[in-house]
Amino acid sequence: MSERHPHQHGAHPHPHPHGSSTGPRRRLAHLLSPHSHDTADKVDPALESSARGMRALWVSLAVLGATALAQAGVVAVSGSVALLGDTVHNAADALTAVPLGIAFVLGRRAANRRFTYGYGRAEDLAGLVVVLVIAASAVFAGWAAVGRLLDPRPVTHLPVVAVAALVGFAGNEWVARYRIRVGREIGSAALVADGLHARTDGFTSLAVLLGAAGSALGWRAADPLVGLAITAAIALVLRDAAREVFRRVLDAVDPALVDRAERAVREVPGVREVGELRLRWIGHRLRAELAVVVDGEATVRQAHAIAVATEHALLHAVPRLTAALVHADPAPAPGETDPHLALAHHLPA
Repeated sequence: MSERHPHQHGAHPHPHPHGSSTGPRRRLAHLLSPHSHDTADKVDPALESSARGMRALWVSLAVLGATALAQAGVVAVSGSVALLGDTVHNAADALTAVPLGIAFVLGRRAANRRFTYGYGRAEDLAGLVVVLVIAASAVFAGWAAVGRLLDPRPVTHLPVVAVAALVGFAGNEWVARYRIRVGREIGSAALVADGLHARTDGFTSLAVLLGAAGSALGWRAADPLVGLAITAAIALVLRDAAREVFRRVLDAVDPALVDRAERAVREVPGVREVGELRLRWIGHRLRAELAVVVDGEATVRQAHAIAVATEHALLHAVPRLTAALVHADPAPAPGETDPHLALAHHLPA
């Protein structure tokens, strides 16, 4: 028997404790509000997560846009090619908010008969775009560093360039921390990857600063050599971002979440065993599919109640879980043939 009760509770937060100190009003709110099957309860927390992602993107766009404009003014005065490259890099990073913004908007659309799981995976595709942008940044940084090494050029207005580099680093690091924090809180791998991308741009700004310092000491090769080192750093960040995004695309989850879900299900009254348990990300929300073994003599209503209790326990235990498909299997009687054997020839070897 299979029971499906989709919820959109995000991390299923409850501001009230579950102990004996909980008052009558809080217990009443717990019974009436968090576990309602109304459409509004299914959608609002999901929209809230997407809204937080959108807000993070717009704030990041504003900060990086202001940073790029400030650096552009210094470029116009100093004519620094290195700072020009950093400015273009910051502007490109700000523009990565576009595919992520589109993904968050698409993720709000309701599921339909063609996209039965909704449009949450658009966020993962946006993450791939961000990874490609990081890769392009690494290629550009390496190309610029090699070109400057082969054709050294003097850098003028070094104090102003140094200040602009610090501004670029500060702006990018703030945006990186903000994006990564919000991305992890709402479970968005794409937003985390975009935060890592912002951090690479901060490294590029530091390269401009160190290069300016070397130029001030009369060492023209300082700027391109530091640029090559920063290229290597960007490549390391690219590896981490790509691993996170590709794992998400391949439905990878933290094994600790699976262990946590199994422990929660085993504590549900009426559950004798936990069968196959699967978790998958769809955008920044989780879905679960699992089988539980119940008493073979249980009625349909009793098995249904156990399935509902199982989903309820999962929604409390697993952060950002929004839906669970619970299949109840009866415990086999002595000598009874497994009814699933009829499906054996449909399963891969």
